[in-house]
Amino acid sequence: MATTAPPIGGLFREWRQRRHLSQLDLALKADVSARHLSFVETGRSQPSREMVLHLAEHLDVPLRERNALLLAAGYAPAFHERPLQDPALAGAREAVERVLAGHEPYPALAVDRHWNLLAANRAIAPFLTGVAPALQQHPVNVLRISLHPEGMASRIVNLAEWRAHLFARLRRQIDLTGDPVLAELLRELRGYPAPAGSAATSADHAAAVVVPLGIASPAGTLDLVSTTMVFGTPLDITLSELALETFFPANAATAAILRRLGEERT
Repeated sequence: MATTAPPIGGLFREWRQRRHLSQLDLALKADVSARHLSFVETGRSQPSREMVLHLAEHLDVPLRERNALLLAAGYAPAFHERPLQDPALAGAREAVERVLAGHEPYPALAVDRHWNLLAANRAIAPFLTGVAPALQQHPVNVLRISLHPEGMASRIVNLAEWRAHLFARLRRQIDLTGDPVLAELLRELRGYPAPAGSAATSADHAAAVVVPLGIASPAGTLDLVSTTMVFGTPLDITLSELALETFFPANAATAAILRRLGEERT
């Protein structure tokens, strides 16, 4: 009779398959024997705490899920999760605030793992023009605001392209984490009215090098490109899941508008 793998063995197998790795691939990557890895996955060997963390590192398992692996193996969690306002994260919080403020007059915001808004600079105001008040209630989800008919959707001039870009990012995030909240968010976003040309745009999206965001604002059309920043080697779950989305002007006209709006704010 076949041996049923214990939770930890099954979890490692799931993460390995999610990363599209064979047992041999992971064994070589993590510098462990394929035989020992097979024993772990089938329950014939109980991994040490150090081995759980070692394999999780080479599988690029997020910190939150590394804690789940440790618990499944019978060990205490290794990584803390604190609210961003916790005094222990004061240095990181100050760094986020400096980046956001320093990016002005260009828009920038900080989001958590579910794309809920944590902080933003003053240049984000043009994004929120005309957004329904209900969508601006806490917690504010930036993907929902972007694609909801009562959010920014009507003002995004390349909505089909931007929608396909956000869906691709969200799918990659779900593939990496298996987060059910993100999967439900993707289902919700897909249920919003699709702009004309969405199917063709989705099919061609993989060929794009940079996907711009075009927004119609009272000051004129803003053409922006975005970059994402994360903390390097975080040991706190909150910091590991925090991302800074920064936007840059894609042309001189947008740069001039944003500079002028920034001067008016000051």
